[in-house]
Amino acid sequence: MPVLTGRDGTLSGMGFRKRLAIGIGSIAWMPRFLPQIVKCDGTIQKVTGDRYSLLDIADLPNITLDVPGRKSGIARRTRLLCAPDGDDWLIAGSYFGTEAMPQWVYNVRAADTVAVFHGGRQWECVPTELAGPERDDAWQVLRAVWPNFDLYEQRTDRQIPVFRLRER
Repeated sequence: MPVLTGRDGTLSGMGFRKRLAIGIGSIAWMPRFLPQIVKCDGTIQKVTGDRYSLLDIADLPNITLDVPGRKSGIARRTRLLCAPDGDDWLIAGSYFGTEAMPQWVYNVRAADTVAVFHGGRQWECVPTELAGPERDDAWQVLRAVWPNFDLYEQRTDRQIPVFRLRER
């Protein structure tokens, strides 16, 4: 069931590609294809020299996150949907609302700092996992960017973790 806004029942104010992505992302059986989606996205990133991803094609705000593996210490790179919030970035470990927690969440929880790449720039950020009213407020900012977060929340019994990335 797609998330609809606006008086006319459309995702007003959004471009066609973003509306299409939201519609596709709302399909109930879509999470079954996560491995294929991730592989396709990786191929797009590799072919374009990390300049583009599925998120870029869908006109969705995104960052590339480098975080050391909690066990190996080896930097792990992940492209993530995000929501700008002032000078900070908000990210959510939704994984389409599946019961599985994204692996990057465990690494971010264990990290003191992460590297963020956006718009040809790189900087260090301090990640903070949000809770209580601060998480609730951040969740609303994320929902404004990606309305399907509501669906993801309904699909899972786990609380979807929300992180604030603040430049160091």
